[in-house]
Amino acid sequence: MSAVPKPSFTVAEYLAIENAAEFRSEYYDGEMFAMAGASIPHNLICMNLTLAVGTQLKGKPCRPIGSDQRVKIQRKGLFTYPDLLIVCGELQIAPDDPMSILNPTALVEILSPTTAGYDRGRKFHSYRLIPSLKEYVLISQDEPLCESYFRRDDGNWEYAIFEGLETALEFRSVPVRIPLAELYDGV
Repeated sequence: MSAVPKPSFTVAEYLAIENAAEFRSEYYDGEMFAMAGASIPHNLICMNLTLAVGTQLKGKPCRPIGSDQRVKIQRKGLFTYPDLLIVCGELQIAPDDPMSILNPTALVEILSPTTAGYDRGRKFHSYRLIPSLKEYVLISQDEPLCESYFRRDDGNWEYAIFEGLETALEFRSVPVRIPLAELYDGV
């Protein structure tokens, strides 16, 4: 009995399909992965996060961009859609894809049971290859818990955890502080 081979796509094929699609897919190593719809808690946290970050960065040289923005990790050939990205300075656009950003300063993923392993593992490994990336934040949708990985000047990553509604998520790469009670409001 033989396994059915998975279709393999070139980057150009992926981009042509993705740019015409009604739904989003990520791309890695020749494979396309359809993105499932998000849960209500995920969407509430994402909206609270985006509003808080946008308000705190207004008028500053960094800006948040929502989950419909594609990011390309050049060294990995990964195209992905983080839940929120923050770019400081001028946007760098992929030369082969005007819809993909190359230079996020911070990336945020809201964890779900189906994506948590990928977000912590292979995706984070790929994100670490982005030269401009200084911070990666993971937010639980099941409890008031945020984890942050911050790239130090020596290239090593520091880990911080923010837990409980009485604490606040403090970004180190940008001037943003969000009380978890505000982040999880309505969840």
